Amino acid sequence: MDLYLIGYLLCVWLSSSRVLGGYPIWWSLALGQQYSSLGSQPLLCGSIPGLVAKQLRFCRNYIEIMPSVAEGVKLGIQECQHQFRGRRWNCTTIKDNLAIFGPVLDKATRESAFVHAIASAGVAFAVTRSCAEGTSTMCGCDSHHKGPPGEGWKWGGCSEDAEFGVLVSREFADARENRPDARSAMNRHNNEAGRTTILDHMHLRCKCHGLSGSCEVKTCWWAQPDFRTLGDYLKDKYDSASEMVVEKHRESRGWVETLRVKYNFFKHPTERDLVYYEGSPNFCEPNPETGSFGTRDRVCNVSSHGIEGCDLLCCGRGHNTRTEKRKEKCHCIFHWCCYVSCQECVRVYDVHTCK
Repeated sequence: MDLYLIGYLLCVWLSSSRVLGGYPIWWSLALGQQYSSLGSQPLLCGSIPGLVAKQLRFCRNYIEIMPSVAEGVKLGIQECQHQFRGRRWNCTTIKDNLAIFGPVLDKATRESAFVHAIASAGVAFAVTRSCAEGTSTMCGCDSHHKGPPGEGWKWGGCSEDAEFGVLVSREFADARENRPDARSAMNRHNNEAGRTTILDHMHLRCKCHGLSGSCEVKTCWWAQPDFRTLGDYLKDKYDSASEMVVEKHRESRGWVETLRVKYNFFKHPTERDLVYYEGSPNFCEPNPETGSFGTRDRVCNVSSHGIEGCDLLCCGRGHNTRTEKRKEKCHCIFHWCCYVSCQECVRVYDVHTCK
């Protein structure tokens, strides 16, 4: 590791240490050694960093759900990194740092809005799935929203209780967002937007029964969508997020900050939209104050005119090209019955990286 990178990471660490007061550092439970030991060792709630009193009580009362909470945050982080893989900011996490995204989430930007939404959705999704799989004794299948069956099918299987997962996410993730300031209001809104996405995308999943798949009998149950579907939807909401302004007014409990849409001639945000009130940095150059790692040495797509293309991703600095040899399976043949044999071929690819 060169001195430039060491110095930069040190600056990021120092910058991020200033924002931990309002940072959801319990997200760090989803990374590192503590996460990898969740399935084999008892979870000590007091060892989870950044929990407020309400979260600590929740953890102790519902300890068996906490591995699913951590799994949900990890799921959200992975989806964030997939959705932003071709963007200047690619949802990079910082290893061995409680502020896992660094100072990026210190600002009330679009990026922060998306991360809160996808993380909250991830918690609700993972808890719901865990309940349906029977890994928790305090929850199970949904028996409240079945109604009469439709023509040609009947209820069966285990309907996923997404409302329970949403409730857990709301109680745990929103517990620290009770301050009367604009940032808490923004986080609560975006958390709820992420969770609402799951409820909006619940659908019937069916299975056929009968001789040779004749589907004489079809059983159906309520199921969550693939998490990729939720990520795609929230990414669209990121692109169309509503810019807000902060207003202060006095209530019986003192001064309270609320959010109001900045441009009245635009469509006002609904509970399903993401909101933000601070502009994003351009993420072109490394900046420890904003948490930007820059785009130097990032792989770009030379044939694309989009944000993942070399022109935009490299911020006009140009790109380098190198050749790379890769071993791949080729000339595959299916043998009856039933296996496939392949040869191994070496192919040469051009790889383009930002200067």
